[in-house]
Amino acid sequence: MTLQEVKALAAKGEGVKIEFKKKAAFPEKIVREIIAFANTEGGDLLIGVDDDGTVSGQRYIEEEIFVMEKAIRELIFPALTVEVFLVKLSEKKGVAVFRIGKSPDRPHYLLDTNRKQAFVRVQDRSIQASREVWEVLRKGRIPRDTIFTYGWKEEILIKAVGESGRITLREFSKLAKIPHFLASKTLVRLVTANVLAIHPQESEDYFTVKE
Repeated sequence: MTLQEVKALAAKGEGVKIEFKKKAAFPEKIVREIIAFANTEGGDLLIGVDDDGTVSGQRYIEEEIFVMEKAIRELIFPALTVEVFLVKLSEKKGVAVFRIGKSPDRPHYLLDTNRKQAFVRVQDRSIQASREVWEVLRKGRIPRDTIFTYGWKEEILIKAVGESGRITLREFSKLAKIPHFLASKTLVRLVTANVLAIHPQESEDYFTVKE
């Protein structure tokens, strides 16, 4: 990768597939961005680039790469392969580009907690995946036809989404008068059947009819 290519990436600004970090000061937090890219559509993590897209570089960039590669090996499960590019700005400064593909082994999650935490990318942020997003990712690893019975729950759900344009798990559970776990299973099943689309959010996911 060339410096010109790095500057072209930086010029795009942070978004669904691009994240900037000045340095790898907190690798255990930066790893969440990498997990989110792998669980969503892939992306590039640039170290040595300011929040505003300025390619300022970082001293001892090789050490930054070493720290991040160690964190990727030790904190991500299942194991994730990441491409790394080192681009020198001068004798002392450089930029590292970690290129992450959309992973066939998703969901990947963080290992340093007592519970499994997966992350996904939403606009220019990485957020923790809900149980529903986790299940959709897991089931999506092996595409297969989803067979389901279109019953009264599904009828209530589709009608409600048609009227308001979207629905949350909580709203569906309350509307259909069914437990959260049953509402969750129904929503996940319809997403994997390509009837509904899930939209991850920091507060509460919502669901819409799949276009």
